[in-house]
Amino acid sequence: MPRTWLIEIRTNANKTHDDIATEVDVSRQYYGMIESGIRNPSVDLAKRIAFILKFDWIIFFEEYGNKTLHIEQSVTSKQKEVG
Repeated sequence: MPRTWLIEIRTNANKTHDDIATEVDVSRQYYGMIESGIRNPSVDLAKRIAFILKFDWIIFFEEYGNKTLHIEQSVTSKQKEVG
């Protein structure tokens, strides 16, 4: 699932994939995969991206945590229906 919030922040900062990738020292393709949600950044890389784009780096992991929580709640609900 694309990280539309990250795309919006980058676009509002008038930065390209190449700009961010160069500034955080990763390939443009790798940065593109982070934006598209195919790859997750390490903590260090998340901090570097957030520093450049001026947002709280933890959002990368809150997003994953919220997704995981939603899945767990869905599974628990279905188990209750069955059980």
